[in-house]
Amino acid sequence: MKRNIVIAAVTAAALIGGGTATALATTGGDQGSARQAANTQLSKDDVRDDRGDDGDRDDDAEKTVSADVTASEAIASALKHTSGTVVSAELDDEDDSGKVIWKVDVLSGDDTWHSVSVDPANGKVLGSHTDDEDDTAQVRAALKGSSVTAEEAAKAAAGKGVVTSVDLDEDGKNKSWEAETRKSGGAEQDWKIDLTSGKVTADRADAQDDDADDADDQD
Repeated sequence: MKRNIVIAAVTAAALIGGGTATALATTGGDQGSARQAANTQLSKDDVRDDRGDDGDRDDDAEKTVSADVTASEAIASALKHTSGTVVSAELDDEDDSGKVIWKVDVLSGDDTWHSVSVDPANGKVLGSHTDDEDDTAQVRAALKGSSVTAEEAAKAAAGKGVVTSVDLDEDGKNKSWEAETRKSGGAEQDWKIDLTSGKVTADRADAQDDDADDADDQD
């Protein structure tokens, strides 16, 4: 389930606009909790233009994004602010401002959806608002009987690289958490985390889709 496409806040900008990207991740603690630091220099060509085709863009301008707060830490911070069940967390740009933040979707007990914004530099909640979603029943059904939370899924995926998103896939037969990670040099990979065991496996279907897209591009 992808409510917001993850913006390449921590991306291989060097492949597109000459920017640079580095990411570091270390794990520690009994639960493999990860702390990550990512400093990315992007050109605005690598950031989604929410203003549309008619908006003005300064292609030469660059910005530096610092993300010291992990996905699991952003989730924990959001839950302290808004109680409920986290369904997704992603490092994304904030509307027209261009500021990169963690966006955490929380489903509260009364089936109200909350979008909580968390500062990636210090973990502070910047604000929240309610959203209208039409898949509440699907989400509830997918999570019924599950024992792995979004926070735990993010921690599990952190062993594979810097987690830039974790999201519930409630569609299809094999429901799971999905996570995107990036490693030093900008390599991106998608993972599935089992809802009951927490086992992390590569998202083969996504990899096949990427291979097909690459083949089409070559054609």
